[in-house]
Amino acid sequence: MKIALIGDSLTEGRPGVSFFNVLKEKFPNITFVNHGKPGESVKSLYTRLLKTKLDIDYDLSFLWIGVNDVYSKMLSVQAQPVAKDHDEFKDYYEKVLELVLASSKKVVAVTPALVGENTDNAPNNEIKELNVLIQSITRKQTNVSFLDIQSVFLSHLSKVNSSDYISTKVMRVMADVLFYKKPSRIDKLSKERGLHLTLDGIHLNSTGAQIVAEIYESEIKRLTHKNQDAIQ
Repeated sequence: MKIALIGDSLTEGRPGVSFFNVLKEKFPNITFVNHGKPGESVKSLYTRLLKTKLDIDYDLSFLWIGVNDVYSKMLSVQAQPVAKDHDEFKDYYEKVLELVLASSKKVVAVTPALVGENTDNAPNNEIKELNVLIQSITRKQTNVSFLDIQSVFLSHLSKVNSSDYISTKVMRVMADVLFYKKPSRIDKLSKERGLHLTLDGIHLNSTGAQIVAEIYESEIKRLTHKNQDAIQ
């Protein structure tokens, strides 16, 4: 079985802890290909997929994109162009999904998760709106599943008290990439910042990476069993 993981820095695994590595350990007999790229927005991902074609033999692809279309607007420097409004986001997401579907038998559309661990802040409310758009897009497709990862994260955060910390300085984010590579150091800094699931409000610490890996694991098993039942 061959699975593609397509997205931004959360998929690539830097900064923060990589859920991709956890997932590979859970499924040693599956070939995972990481197509994550830092700073990726839905518009820049579309451009990348046009220039660099995906393999066409994926059994399953996870598409996790959209957080930078909210988060990047908070940064002094934007690495990639972002959707100017929700209509443009929807348009580009549909285009990206079409390209991914052309390379994979099935696709899981994963919602953006968090911009800050304050569950009621403005960025997270905007993400909720984008997630409604993503769900409406997936309903039109027969081979696409919708995975609301934000709801899982918000459920976890409803049980704890998190700080409002969000890294909005580009140099701070770069420093986290360069100097915080070991999970133990990442988790220590996360705790110092008063966070529970992330290093900086966006990227994952060990707890967040484990949650994502478990969610992906459940989806892989669900779809695998579904295919086996169909064959029988």
